[in-house]
Amino acid sequence: MNNKITKPTTTGDIKHLWHIIDAKDTILGRVSSEIAQLLMGKSKPYFVKNLNCGDHVVVINAKYVKVGGKKPREKVYYRHSGYPGGQRAETFEKLQQRKPEDIIIHGVKGMLPQNKLRADFLKMLHVFAEENHEYKEKFKS
Repeated sequence: MNNKITKPTTTGDIKHLWHIIDAKDTILGRVSSEIAQLLMGKSKPYFVKNLNCGDHVVVINAKYVKVGGKKPREKVYYRHSGYPGGQRAETFEKLQQRKPEDIIIHGVKGMLPQNKLRADFLKMLHVFAEENHEYKEKFKS
């Protein structure tokens, strides 16, 4: 008889770590996919799809993220207020000046699974335009 049975992951087994990512001079898609992997916890040995196994991710310098080619002028972000005629469009350049955190959040949100855990994953994402952030005590050793 073989006593090596795989133990299912429970919420008590999960450890949420903290990661810091500097987005300065990085490509938006590449850094977004790295962030999405950390938020989901795909690299952990006890990963399961139905539980939040991911880690907290703090992204700094979101203001300096880059995209290639003509995308700064041609990439358009849309939002809607919910009222008739409430659709707004904004280019990457203008959104980067106005609210650079939304660029990272939008990119990561598209790479997360579209299920009930997506909201939990996004709560664990903390994006800051500059280097200053309020989670410095989490990274002190």
